[in-house]
Amino acid sequence: MGDPHGIGIVGLGAISAQYLATIESHPLVKIVAVADLNESRAREVAAETGAEAVTVDQLVDDPRVDTVLNLTIPAAHADIALRAIAAGKHVYGEKPLAATFGEAERVVEAARAAGATVGCAPDTVLGTGIQTAREAVDAGRIGTPTAATATMIAPGHELWHPNPDFYYAEGGGPLLDMGPYYVTSLVHLLGPVVSVSGAAGRSRDVRTIRSGPRAGERIPVTVDTHVTGILEHAGGALSTIVMSFEGLTTEAPPIEVQGTEGSLAVPDPNHFDGEVTLRSLGREGSVALPVSAGYAEAGRGVGLVDMLRADPDRPARADGALGLHVLEVMTAVLDSAAAGKRLEMTTSVERPSLVPLSERGAWTG
Repeated sequence: MGDPHGIGIVGLGAISAQYLATIESHPLVKIVAVADLNESRAREVAAETGAEAVTVDQLVDDPRVDTVLNLTIPAAHADIALRAIAAGKHVYGEKPLAATFGEAERVVEAARAAGATVGCAPDTVLGTGIQTAREAVDAGRIGTPTAATATMIAPGHELWHPNPDFYYAEGGGPLLDMGPYYVTSLVHLLGPVVSVSGAAGRSRDVRTIRSGPRAGERIPVTVDTHVTGILEHAGGALSTIVMSFEGLTTEAPPIEVQGTEGSLAVPDPNHFDGEVTLRSLGREGSVALPVSAGYAEAGRGVGLVDMLRADPDRPARADGALGLHVLEVMTAVLDSAAAGKRLEMTTSVERPSLVPLSERGAWTG
């Protein structure tokens, strides 16, 4: 895709600092333009990176920009992506690919028609945690995979977030907020999903903000805050996911993969690393597996670097097709819960290739 590759960043909120830490000095990348509704923030980042602070329209039209890094809020993901694609740019964006499955389909189709590449977070799954577990599955360490569980239980963002409204409005909720990390990991580990069944509910229709200047303010809850789904993978394994703002985190591993010969405890997919433990049939206890795959010491933005290094023989591992499939899985779980019936997927993806163990000096140089 060119070396160095011109990047324009739209959206400079809290997550942008993590991306900048990964890509700012990478030899494949040159940040040439930045844009944000907060103009002073844009000028600040421009001064730090040597980029130019511009408007979104100027950034999208800038001939120096090869790829737009889209770090806006989910509601703006599709609009920015479509504008960038129409201007002849590639796009890499934060999760989810778009606020709705229909919008995400339009982004992927527009990119296909334009010959553009689309990438999508999360890229945490490319770190040593999920990839070491993936290598163990591929090596047959647990025999034939039969099932998995993925669990995220928290009491709710109103306890710590000063403006938690989005998490309880349409497009929010625990599944669309945290589900991309878990569902993407399950696809890496077990392959694409062919059907889903879901159930969902909520304990209350109002929550009270507990911190910040709005403490004590009551906000409406218009989405379900406890979601359970059963995912049937193309290979036959069944995954059960629980995404909830209705309790406290348990001591169960965030993800556990079961097989005919053993099981794997997999670390938090919201992080890049973490210990993977193996329990084998007929053996006492669990053993920690040595790190065997993934980008070591990775940070957010490694998916963009991976995309820039992709070629026809090794497609991007955090690409738009995967983002689209994951979004369909999540929205289908919610639709299934509302309809009370099992739903078939309309999309599928190739399981992304394993990331060979790559020390930080190798992938950042």
